[in-house]
Amino acid sequence: MSGRRVAVVHDWLVDYAGAERVAAEILRCFPEADLFALVDHMPKAERAPFGERVARTTFLQRMPGVAKHLKYYLPLMPFAIEQLDVTGYDLVVSSSSAVAKGVIVSPDALHICYLHSPMRYAYDLKFTYLAGERGPAAAALRLLLHRLRRWDHASSAGVDHFVAASRFVARRLRKAYRREASAVIHPPVDTERFRPGSAPRGDYYVTVARLMPFKRVDLLVEAFAALPDRRLVVVGDGPEMQRLRAVRPPNVELAGRLDPDGVRARLQRARAFVFASVDDFGIAPVEALACGTPVIALRKGGAAETVAGLESAAPTGVFFDEQTAEAVIAALRRFEAEGARISPEACRQAALGFSAERFRAQFGEFAEGAYAGWRRALDA
Repeated sequence: MSGRRVAVVHDWLVDYAGAERVAAEILRCFPEADLFALVDHMPKAERAPFGERVARTTFLQRMPGVAKHLKYYLPLMPFAIEQLDVTGYDLVVSSSSAVAKGVIVSPDALHICYLHSPMRYAYDLKFTYLAGERGPAAAALRLLLHRLRRWDHASSAGVDHFVAASRFVARRLRKAYRREASAVIHPPVDTERFRPGSAPRGDYYVTVARLMPFKRVDLLVEAFAALPDRRLVVVGDGPEMQRLRAVRPPNVELAGRLDPDGVRARLQRARAFVFASVDDFGIAPVEALACGTPVIALRKGGAAETVAGLESAAPTGVFFDEQTAEAVIAALRRFEAEGARISPEACRQAALGFSAERFRAQFGEFAEGAYAGWRRALDA
């Protein structure tokens, strides 16, 4: 509609990960939109998907070390997001896994939140995040998370429509906010970049993850320690790297963070992708499928919506049902016994259902319909 002003609000821009891919595609749906974020320290080498846009930011932008130590500024984030001025905009789209949905919107504007998840660390994953904390630090974190949870629930009232990243996120949304998702639209996956290769398959399994405690890469390392004749390649970096280095067996390679082409090469040649996390959606397993690579995954979270188990007519992977090394080992053995039923073509076809084009079509259609309904109600 002519004259309509659109604002897109993202939590923060410090690297190009899954949430940032969603924000970039939302901006492609609304090329006229202005971009807002708590901070924008996105490296030039990674910000091409955002074009020439630089976000309008908060006072946190100038805080020392904020790009590398963002988590230490968590107590200030609710206050900071409320300082972003989006008055005068007709449509506000927040892309939120933390505080972006808490932006204050005028009563004449429609606020659509694409919810990656309610704050995981403040709700059902609180005890996982706090597992390594002891003493006064643990007590302070528990108090902080309690206050964040109260603010997070209260701020949900300012959202007119929630769009959930998966059915699993829709259930988290219902539990956290007592709200129903207006739609479930899975995140976009770059199925153009991630495609089957021509090189023969290698003799290794692979996982790609930020090395955070809740990703449970430690379970995979433990499982492969018990299977010394199999190889695992771990792609990614994060706080768990040092601990994993201390316990990894010789058959586990910690490859660190790779560029997208390096990740693609590892996925294309792997026997299968292994995944033990309860993720909101899980882009990396779908990238593996796009490369024609089967997925061995925990049957929880987003993976349960993107992977078809061996019971399916066109399987794309093997599930395990417990977050234990023993369950991972059993699933690996089942894959090696029955995995020939999984074809690269079925994997690729399943991944195409999560393409960026599909995301833009679905999200754009939902947002335009919601905005048209909103305007009709205002004009009545």
